[in-house]
Amino acid sequence: MSINSLIFRNLRKNLKNYYLYVFALIFSVALYFAFVTLQFDPSMNEAKGSVKGAAAIRAASILLVAIVTVFLLFANRIFMKRRSKEIGLFQLIGMTKMRISRILTAENFILYYSSVAIGVFVGFSFSKLVKLILFRIIKVEELAALTFSPNALLQTVVVFTLIFMAMMLMNIIFIKRQSILSLFRVTSSTEATAKKLSVWEAVMGILGIALIASGYFISSKLFSGDFMTMNELFGAMIFILGSVIIGTYFFYKGSVSFVFHLIRNKKNGYLNINEVLSLSAIMFRMKSNALLLTVITTVSALAVGLLSLSYISYYSAEKSAMDNVAADFAFVTTEDAETFTEALEKNGIPFHEKRIPVVMAHADLTDVFETNFEDMNSDPSTMPVAVISEADVKGANLPPGETYFTSYNDALKKFMPMKDSGRIKLKGKQKTIPLTYLGMKDGHYISFRFNGGGAPVAIVDQSVFDQLAKDQVADQQKESSLYIGITIKDKDKYNEANTLFKKVDFATFSDSRFEMADQQKMIFGLVMFIVGFLGLTFLITSGCILYFKQMDESEDEKPNYTILRKLGFTQGDLLKGVRAKQLFNFGIPLAIGLLHGYFAVQSGWFFFGSELWTPMLAVMAVYTALYSVFGVLSVQYYKKTIKEAL
Repeated sequence: MSINSLIFRNLRKNLKNYYLYVFALIFSVALYFAFVTLQFDPSMNEAKGSVKGAAAIRAASILLVAIVTVFLLFANRIFMKRRSKEIGLFQLIGMTKMRISRILTAENFILYYSSVAIGVFVGFSFSKLVKLILFRIIKVEELAALTFSPNALLQTVVVFTLIFMAMMLMNIIFIKRQSILSLFRVTSSTEATAKKLSVWEAVMGILGIALIASGYFISSKLFSGDFMTMNELFGAMIFILGSVIIGTYFFYKGSVSFVFHLIRNKKNGYLNINEVLSLSAIMFRMKSNALLLTVITTVSALAVGLLSLSYISYYSAEKSAMDNVAADFAFVTTEDAETFTEALEKNGIPFHEKRIPVVMAHADLTDVFETNFEDMNSDPSTMPVAVISEADVKGANLPPGETYFTSYNDALKKFMPMKDSGRIKLKGKQKTIPLTYLGMKDGHYISFRFNGGGAPVAIVDQSVFDQLAKDQVADQQKESSLYIGITIKDKDKYNEANTLFKKVDFATFSDSRFEMADQQKMIFGLVMFIVGFLGLTFLITSGCILYFKQMDESEDEKPNYTILRKLGFTQGDLLKGVRAKQLFNFGIPLAIGLLHGYFAVQSGWFFFGSELWTPMLAVMAVYTALYSVFGVLSVQYYKKTIKEAL
């Protein structure tokens, strides 16, 4: 048999074990090529001047390369271990280590570059769809054309060639370091499958759960007012990060084994076949893979957290715009408002105009804040507050001595909570007006230009407002003391009105609710697009890694299945235990990753938007569904192994 025949024969023989590796490689190349094509696409910077995403795409492509490189090197190591006996046989028949290295390099070259070629073709075919998805998400009206970039092809080939060279170097080092005897022992070496649980592992297990729980607890208090200074916040964040990551490692190293050990002791050693195939194996397998599982869990949590936060911002864009711009269009000067209304009238667009005078005053809010401002080096007795009259707020019938606040930002509510009632003072240049604070009311009546996008707005009786207007503190006032809101009566005319707004060159600040929502969707849509594709890449690669580990373990456990089959256990009996095992193998890292992601998101989601559960649950549901596919594939591989055991 010639060397070429041997290469192609081995390639055909091993292809059935490489199919998921080939799929992940093709997917990675396709995604990278599509990303790089976007990087070189002029429309990313010239789509009506609204998309400046080249730098973000470039950074994402670098992260993508890092993820793919780690995956390919890890997968290559597993496959070399599985082929160790084959390499040993080659040496027994007289082949030199260099000749064996050349054979393996030739096999890998054919498989690898065939996958790269297919991946480039798939990436080119779907680059238009990827671009269309991006433009749709960020609301850019630009034609998504199918374009081929030679620069993208060259960069893709160079990057994946460097990865291939690293893989081949790893293979050569592996072969040179192994003796013939050690090659035949590689696959027979177990991962500590029969070690007794030590006292240190039990302590580590308890400590891991305690560290994770303490990290979760501190994260829930992060922005509740317990940590006020930057040093305190920074220290709390470092503690959360360290305790959760170290706790996760200890959890896999000791907690899983400790909990399952307690379950096994409770049964006095009498385990049924399902428990033998699931609990007993997982007790010792997980702690040997603790570092790998910690990395997978941490990055999964990072992907879920970042994607949830970006989706929260994208999902809340319209609500945030409504909070910041109280009408469809907002102005602070009569001239700008008249310019816009003339354009609306000229085009036959009906509208309603609302004018609200605004006075800025110093407010003493010491009695109504629950926060300890001494730790923040801030004085709540001289806080600037925008004040409007109850005459401009429908249904707000206030007596002269009372007030309530509105427009308080959700993030500030968490960071600086207020009481439901108390006493405040509004200070003018000479007079101080004491008022009874009646609490916070829903609603937004003026634009963020007056209250800084989140500070409370005080609503007072007309007589109090008139006093403050006559006694203004000059250096406290805004450039304008008038809010003008324009509301379009016909919803079908929104887009036409917004188009007119963008065409007018206003002299001062002017805001469009639709334009603000679109800008936020563009920014966070791009972030969501990048994080989503990076998360999908990591999900597929990490799922493949866990799948390859299960392939490896199934081969190690094949003799056990042979014995159990000879003892009379059916294929169905063994599969029940295998399903339970895969539920733990894939379910535990998934559940811990989702928990980490949830506590990371809930600690500060209010800085990103107004809705938590819908975006976060949607992200987690998609992530769980895709992750579960690899668990199902692992069960199918075990099913084939069990069938071949007899």
